[in-house]
Amino acid sequence: CASTRGETIFVFSTLYEAAAEMCGRGKRGSGLGEGGPRRHRKVFGDNVQGIPKSAIRRLARRGGVKRISGLIYEEIRGVLKVFLENVIRDAFKYTEHAKRKTVTAMDVVCALRRQNRTLSRFGG
Repeated sequence: CASTRGETIFVFSTLYEAAAEMCGRGKRGSGLGEGGPRRHRKVFGDNVQGIPKSAIRRLARRGGVKRISGLIYEEIRGVLKVFLENVIRDAFKYTEHAKRKTVTAMDVVCALRRQNRTLSRFGG
C-alpha cells in the first residue's frame, strides 16, 4: 500500500499546486502555513562507479591481498552494489516499521544482524 499512498500524496500535491496557481497565490511559500519552496532530490544513476580504484585497493590490502588484477575492480563494484542494496533495503524496512523517516545506525546494525553479519561498536 506504500506505493498507493505515495501516488495519492503526489496527486494531492499536484492538485494543490494547480489550485494555488489558479487563485493567484503563486507556487509554494506564500500561503498560510506553507514552509517555503519544495525540495528537489536528484536521482543518481550508477553511484557505484564513483568508488575509486584506490579505495578498493585499500580494502583489499586490509584483507591481506597482495596483488590485484585490473579486471577485479568492476567485479568488486558489482558485488558491493548488490550487498549494499540488500542492507539498505532491510534497514529501510526497520525504519518504516518504526514509522520514522530517518535511518539510524541501529537500523543498519539490525539489518546486518538479520543477514548474519554482526557489527560491533554501534550498539545492539
